[in-house]
Amino acid sequence: MQWDLLGYQSMAALDLKAGVSGAIVRYHFDTKSCIRRIHRKKEIKYNYIPKISVLFSLSAQIEVIPCKICGDKSSGIHYGVITCEGCKGFFRRSQQNNASYSCPRQRNCLIDRTNRNRCQHCRLQKCLALGMSRDAVKFGRMSKKQRDSLYAEVQKHQQRLQEQRQQQSGEAEALARVYSSSISNGLNNLNSETGSTYANGHVIDLPKSEGYYNVDSAQPSPDQSGLDMTGIKQIKQEPIYDLTSVPNLFTYSSFNSGQLAPGISMSEIDRIAQNIIKSHLETCQYTMEELHQLAWQTHTYEEIKVYQSKTREALWQQCAIQITHAIQYVVEFAKRITGFMELCQNDQILLLKSGCLEVVLVRMCRAFNPLNNTVLFEGKYGGMQMFKALGSDDLVNEAFDFAKNLCSLQLTEEEIALFSSAVLISPDRAWLIEPRKVQKLQEKIYFALQHVIQKNHLDEETLTKLIAKIPTITALCNLHGEKLQVFKQSHPDIVNTLFPPLYKELFNPDSTTGCK
Repeated sequence: MQWDLLGYQSMAALDLKAGVSGAIVRYHFDTKSCIRRIHRKKEIKYNYIPKISVLFSLSAQIEVIPCKICGDKSSGIHYGVITCEGCKGFFRRSQQNNASYSCPRQRNCLIDRTNRNRCQHCRLQKCLALGMSRDAVKFGRMSKKQRDSLYAEVQKHQQRLQEQRQQQSGEAEALARVYSSSISNGLNNLNSETGSTYANGHVIDLPKSEGYYNVDSAQPSPDQSGLDMTGIKQIKQEPIYDLTSVPNLFTYSSFNSGQLAPGISMSEIDRIAQNIIKSHLETCQYTMEELHQLAWQTHTYEEIKVYQSKTREALWQQCAIQITHAIQYVVEFAKRITGFMELCQNDQILLLKSGCLEVVLVRMCRAFNPLNNTVLFEGKYGGMQMFKALGSDDLVNEAFDFAKNLCSLQLTEEEIALFSSAVLISPDRAWLIEPRKVQKLQEKIYFALQHVIQKNHLDEETLTKLIAKIPTITALCNLHGEKLQVFKQSHPDIVNTLFPPLYKELFNPDSTTGCK
């Protein structure tokens, strides 16, 4: 909590949760009474205040330690023990109702994330055994030994997470190299077999059709009907960008019989790429020209203070609305991809529900300014400090880091379009009816992306770096789901009544197909 920035000059009501199992420290104090105490007993100035700053930094890191009861992601110290929101609520209810539970088995049930709700008796006994207590709030301040013990545990878990991330990153890099190498070999073999030569043009310089290109017509408001795919093929598609004067994105000579793989021709790859790039350009919320004009229009200090002073519920709702709006454009993007619309309707819906937020994150790099680490939000650019009230600093930090890293690759619009579609059309999604058909379409998209990257970049590792970012995108979406679940547990009425219906449908944790 940065109370200097959040306007706590006159009243600081701080709930500092820090401790180890069996002890908790809470400070609720008024700054005026604190000053009076300092005047009466000067040593408090040196003994009391510094511990608050230590606990600030400590409480911000506690969530790295899993719930002591079930192993789920923790949300802080509750009733003296580091727990998740679920176990906190369970213990609170058990104490309020003076509940008496019985175990149908041998009173030794395993309590973990998946089966914690199966036996209330064993769950409560584990809570009590680990030190959860309604009276934990009455204990005094943490001793140095307790503080050091907690700090050591935080460091241990942070180190373990870092090692896991490095391992996953290494595996992703290796897989990406293998995959991009196979694509590159396929293109090289095709090139040598046909004697074809590629042109060096940039698709981003596409001519625009006269009479169509303006702010109102170029960015149509996306369909508001959620994910109901019925009747989608009748959507009116106005030709905003004229691609007819660019007959082939991949120029080749005497190439009609050349084969990338059995049944796949370069002309088909060319057709797919043109369709995807055109669909992308027609369904971005802002054109690149508009983004350039907005680049240095940043939220003022006063506007940032307004965002910071919002309640957690208000800012969550605001962000949910903005995310939903971006997702609606992604849905429209998918509808305009010919190959996507040729998939069965079940697979179309599954791919959108599981991949739409990932595409939003990829598109976010278009509206991110790496020079000052700001992102376009509600018409102006702002930094991470705008989102303090969310109470999800780790999610915000990682989203900004991802956008900055993706910007460093300096992708063109055509590359963003193809990479977005490859991320969306993934055969790894659960419950697909025709995963092989999805895989074939994704492979064609990756071939097109590989060629465009070879044409635009000197760095041969660009595709490898792009593919290696997919686990990061997935992890970000999972983190968003976890944060939403924690928020929903504490504010169910806000989510159920004020959040957009499409957002709730996509990110419902009880859904087997929703984003998580």
